[in-house]
Amino acid sequence: MSHEYAGQLQRLAVSESGFIFDPASGQSFTVNETGLTLIRLLQNNDDTQALSTILQQTYEADPSELARDIDDFQDELAELLGLK
Repeated sequence: MSHEYAGQLQRLAVSESGFIFDPASGQSFTVNETGLTLIRLLQNNDDTQALSTILQQTYEADPSELARDIDDFQDELAELLGLK
């Protein structure tokens, strides 16, 4: 995770309902329960392997699918934050 990406994740305001607000850009979006879990884990600077392990235990998902889904989510999040 790049320093810029990590910094932007830290400044996000995240509600329990999945509403995400970026005070620097004024952008907002919503995520589902899984997305909310991922953002919270990413804000704690967990690496992809740690994310995959936690999510696999929580959602009983296939590890290879999780890795792909995490990468896809991070790509979409980076795009929303204007990093792509």
